[in-house]
Amino acid sequence: MAEEYDLVILGAGTGGYVAAIRAAQHGLKVAVVEKEKLGGTCLHKGCIPSKALLRSAEVFATSKRSEEFGVLTNEVSLDFKKVQARKESIVDQLHRGVQHLLKKGKIDVYEGTGRILGPSIFSPTPGTISVERSDGEENTMLIPQYVLIATGSSPRELPGLRADGKYVLTSDHALELEVLPKSIIIVGGGVIGIEWASMLNDFGVEVTVIEYSEQILPTEDAAIAKEAARILKNKGIKIVTGAKVLAETLEKGQGVTIQAEAKGQQESYHADQLLLSVGRSANVADIGLENTDIQVEDGVIVVNEYNQTKESHMYAIGDVIGGLQLAHVASHEGIVAVDHIAGKKPDPINYDTVAKCIYSNPEVASVGLTEKQAVEQGFRVKVGTFPFKAIGKALVYGETDGFVKVIANKDNQDVLGVHMIGPHVTDLISEAALAKVLDAAHFEVAEMIHPHPTLSEVIGEAALAVDGLAIHS
Repeated sequence: MAEEYDLVILGAGTGGYVAAIRAAQHGLKVAVVEKEKLGGTCLHKGCIPSKALLRSAEVFATSKRSEEFGVLTNEVSLDFKKVQARKESIVDQLHRGVQHLLKKGKIDVYEGTGRILGPSIFSPTPGTISVERSDGEENTMLIPQYVLIATGSSPRELPGLRADGKYVLTSDHALELEVLPKSIIIVGGGVIGIEWASMLNDFGVEVTVIEYSEQILPTEDAAIAKEAARILKNKGIKIVTGAKVLAETLEKGQGVTIQAEAKGQQESYHADQLLLSVGRSANVADIGLENTDIQVEDGVIVVNEYNQTKESHMYAIGDVIGGLQLAHVASHEGIVAVDHIAGKKPDPINYDTVAKCIYSNPEVASVGLTEKQAVEQGFRVKVGTFPFKAIGKALVYGETDGFVKVIANKDNQDVLGVHMIGPHVTDLISEAALAKVLDAAHFEVAEMIHPHPTLSEVIGEAALAVDGLAIHS
């Protein structure tokens, strides 16, 4: 059986399904091919389930200090089965929502694995999609004018350190835990590793983080990473940086034991389980790229500013092209690609204006250049910082750790970067991202009247602090 389409999308994760909806809005006949569930990693194995667990962890941790707020309770306990049930309920609701949106857009959904074929009886150019159906029926052939690859990524493993789902876990395994371990070693102190470290610590698990770089959160501003390490250590998390895990020393049985080398010294670490959190690898295998002229470098698909591959009728978005592996980025890349297919002449994404969020406790968020990056790129910079402990709403919340840092160009006053750590900063960062989009000066951010009392006041104060004019410092 063969079906013709204007556009076929491989993968119905956040980027893929958003692109499909956009294409339908343009009047294109669209199909998506998904081998697992609509919504992809973000909805089922990433963003949403992990944030649901983080919220439960936050509530549990806050409940244990409720007396500070004048709320007296009996001893607080955790029912992890109900925690997991709540997570699944949220995921199921959103999954049904995605199904509804695709049905509403009259978008055909094929359940199975899609692979790109080379020139064939169906088309003189590469691009026909052979769908190996999940139901075991005969392969379906989809003949599109355009193809969009949105196959996402999978948790990366280290050489010699393979996940087994029992002692050595990936984030996929951790999301399905039925019982919390008493202790855990997390290999990798990047975004995902620190979110898991924070969550498990709030649940009462003894956590050790081993990070290869000299700081946790290596892509964040150094001052933010230092503050994150300070706060997490004060919460009882052991953090080891500049350390190389020695995979060959792994022992499994009564929990896991592994050695790591730092500053020429080897140290042994033991815990119930080990969580690998060393990034994600693009899903480029077994999708038929070898039948095309699509270029793959360093494990990711090469695209231009409109997400177009070397095959002009084939596009790629999201984790499969590397860059910022973020759901909101994949969605917008999908919109840009589809708008380009539809001849709408979209503006390419300026990745310097994209907000990045870490949902640990405390939260971390940023947009634009770090101070080090700005200096390395030749900017003359001036910096303002302001602490949450001087913000009334932060005191009301009982969350006063952290600060906001604004980096400005000394020559033209433009905001170069904004970096935050503290309560609800993942909800505050969009103001800073808008400032970047509009090429706002730091004093323009300061001139905005921030309502009182709100956490957002910290942004205005940090912007004022760039010129030494913060009011409440």
